[in-house]
Amino acid sequence: MKLFTCILLLSFSAFTFANNSLPTHRHISVTGSAELMAMPDIAVIHLNVESEQITSLDAKKEVDQRVNNLLDGLADFGVDEDSVSASNISTEIRRTYSRGEQDKIEGYIARRTLKVTLNDIDKLNAFMDFALSVKINAIRNIELKSSDEKKLQQEVNALAVNSAKSKGKSLANAFDAELGAIYSINASSNQSHHRYGANNEAYKMRSSMADSAAKPGRYLQENIVFSATIDVVFDLEL
Repeated sequence: MKLFTCILLLSFSAFTFANNSLPTHRHISVTGSAELMAMPDIAVIHLNVESEQITSLDAKKEVDQRVNNLLDGLADFGVDEDSVSASNISTEIRRTYSRGEQDKIEGYIARRTLKVTLNDIDKLNAFMDFALSVKINAIRNIELKSSDEKKLQQEVNALAVNSAKSKGKSLANAFDAELGAIYSINASSNQSHHRYGANNEAYKMRSSMADSAAKPGRYLQENIVFSATIDVVFDLEL
């Protein structure tokens, strides 16, 4: 008998815990959602620079020179130092391996990563051409952003709230009831960042491309999607 009572109490406790997010009185649970799309006006460009030389110092000096050449030309694109991150650098040994022989050092590779924020997206193509002309090795990816990000996220949150209120009121009225006080709110938001390039993979461009007589590339900008979802539990008044 004691064992049966214990099992019964445990089962009841588990059931209560699983349902403690909802009130025990009359209520209605609704979900409101909304989306807003915006054209990007900011581009964040991620760049890689690398050089292989006989010594580690020479490789580093070559990379530093290329980076300095890039930094010297940023003013032409309205980019100041606060919009640039160029602090990371690494070096490694390049070895060759032959069976039965000792490893041989062929040279040293220095790598540096940069991040440049371009506040005038219309200058993006010209900036990429410039970066390649100063022997930047790779454009890793380009993030598209909006300068109105905070404002747009607030707007889409408000739209999701209105959606939840409207849905709750409509359902309550359909059953001859009215919405009461709010019991609980659970909200989430998301911003989809789109990038140039297939599958966000790195695509390498050789500096010789910048010297060609081909027409400037055309890049179609994707919209940025701001979304919000809100789950609300209202009391019901009959």
